[in-house]
Formats: sequence, structure tokens, C-alpha cells
Amino acid sequence: MRKSILPERGRRSLAALALLAAAAACHVTFASGADAALPLDRVKLPPGFEISLYARVPNARSMARSPAGTLFVGNREGDEVFAVREAAGGSRDVVRIANGLNMPNGVAFRDGSLYVAEVHRLLRYDGIESRLSSPPAPVVVRQFPKNRHHGWKFIAFGPDGLLYVPVGAPCNICQPEPMYAAIHRMQADGSAFETFARGIRNTVGFDWHPDTRELWFTDNGRDMMGDDVPPDELNHAPRKGLDFGYPNCHGRNVSDPEFGHRRPCSASAPPARELGPHVAALGMRFYTGSTFPEKYRKGIFIAEHGSWNRSRKIGYRVMFVPLVNGRATGYEVFAEGWLQGGSVWGRPVDLLVLPDGSLLVSDDEAGAIYRIRYK
Repeated sequence: MRKSILPERGRRSLAALALLAAAAACHVTFASGADAALPLDRVKLPPGFEISLYARVPNARSMARSPAGTLFVGNREGDEVFAVREAAGGSRDVVRIANGLNMPNGVAFRDGSLYVAEVHRLLRYDGIESRLSSPPAPVVVRQFPKNRHHGWKFIAFGPDGLLYVPVGAPCNICQPEPMYAAIHRMQADGSAFETFARGIRNTVGFDWHPDTRELWFTDNGRDMMGDDVPPDELNHAPRKGLDFGYPNCHGRNVSDPEFGHRRPCSASAPPARELGPHVAALGMRFYTGSTFPEKYRKGIFIAEHGSWNRSRKIGYRVMFVPLVNGRATGYEVFAEGWLQGGSVWGRPVDLLVLPDGSLLVSDDEAGAIYRIRYK
């Protein structure tokens, strides 16, 4: 395994992390049905579906599940990472396994190890499931830029066994250095690092088609161009080397007022689907279960975190995009109700399909993870 080479300051930071890890774990148990404090009756779903509280997790963001069933949950506004485990009597244990981190939004699990993406580095916690109550000190796998603007990361292992890690643009709109506005990939030990796709302002969710094994991802459009321009995007990257337009082009044909003259939209890969403007499309997953009706099989669910740069709020919902012969043919509401008029009580972030076919939805505003089932 590749040994990390750190400067003295980095070694001191790692030693501090070891001390933090020793004191990080704490247990808080929530009953799985303890949803009285959340207005879940306001969440509207298609006929036959129901939603319930799965667990209360502070600032719940990205999710990853081990083969043994432990759910790991990242955090952006705080500095913590959590594990959720089934417990006796229908309850679930929520265990804090790390704190003192730098926006540890991204989590991924592979071969017994938990990978956590901070803004400026990628960490690995080995043998974590047997040590949830006394987590090991993390290994630093790779360093990344320190910019906090779009610096939080979603990470996942692809079907090729490589770990995919994006680095968002360090700005609203600018011409960044090649490391930024891109999705990269590497071996699990941080070696063989390469750029997979460019021209991506800020993706916080991606997944691979269960049949073609091709990458699909969401991308957040730029701000300060008005309420309805530009759209967020659902993109499809069937091969390495594509450029998706940022900062020159947004959506299919919105030329940027500052950078559009440098490169026409026709020179970039177009989105597979334009989404709502400023909806903050984050997590996306293919539905790989078998309990939802046929129309949802191998389609895409997208968590829309909700707008901030808009005079009238939009998003705060879960959308569904059906695929027909590899083409995104629709864009429809699946779950909504976290936005009531102009008032917001929840913001969906990430999605995860469980082995029983139910769908988990994380919510960093309410500090919750929901479970959606088909009755």
C-alpha cells in the first residue's frame, strides 16, 4: 500500500487526529418510529408509497452502506461522521465515529475500510466496523486543495474499482486551474490519479448505470444570472475525457456572459437533462431495487436541496428521471412537502437504495434520514 508522505505540519495534524479519534465515538439511540417531531404527513408521494423516519443524524449528508449493513453518514456544516446500526427492538444506534474534521461530506466503503473526504484531503479508517466505539486513527490517502468554496465532496467507488473524487470550482464563475471543476479518479490507495471529466462546476452526486456501468452525475448551475437561468444539469459521461462546458456554457445553450466568448456551447458535451434553475440538484441514484413499480426500475432519483439564489424558492424535493434506451425522457416530482409556501423544514441531500428495495433520503436541515417504501 502506498505510504503517505507528509510535511511536519501534516504529521502533527495526523497526531492530533489520532487524539480526536480516541474521544470521538459516542452512542445516541433513536427509536425507528420516533418521527412525531417531524411533519412527515406533509410529504406527498405517489399512491402506494409511504415515508417514515429511519434515524436522526445531525446535518445528515452523503451516505454509504457496508455489505454488513452499517450506514455511514457524512456531514458538511459540522465536523462529524456517523455510523447507523440496527439495534434491538426496532431501534437504531447512531454512533459518532469522527469529529474535528473539515466539512467531511463524502463517505465511501470498500474492503472493510471507510473513506472520508474532507475539503483538503481524503482519509481512510481501516477495520472500522469492528471499532465503531473506539475508531482507529485515520490514514491520509491523498491531499486536495483547501478552498472551501464548493470544496465539500461526494465520493464513490465505481464499477471499475476506482475511487471517484470531484473538486468543485473555487468560485461562482471563473476559469479555474485544471484540478478544479472536474471529476477525478484513483486507486484506493491514492495512486494512479487521473482526471475523468472536466467542465463541471460542482457535482455532489453521481452513480453508474446498473447495466452499462456508465457514469451519470448532477451539476449545480452558476448563480447571479436571474431566477430562471441557468438550469441545473443531469449529465452522462460514458467515457473518459469529456468536457461539460463550465465556465463557458451552462445547460444546453446558455452562453456565459463573462466566459462564453471563449468557447461555444457546441464544443461541450450537452446535459442528458436540464433540471430546474437553482434547485441545487445533489444526490442521485439509479433505482436498483425490485419493490417499486416497474416505471421506476433503473431510473434515476435526484435529491434537490433547494434554491437560495432565487426570489421564489424552488427544489426541496426528490425528483425522478425515467430512462428509455439510455435517454432521460422525463423529469417529475416523486416526493415533495419539505417546502411549504415560503417556509422550509427540510432539505433532501442524498439517496441510497437498500437491499429490500426501499429508498433512504438524507436531510441536513432536519437532521434526519427517511425511508420511503412501496406498500
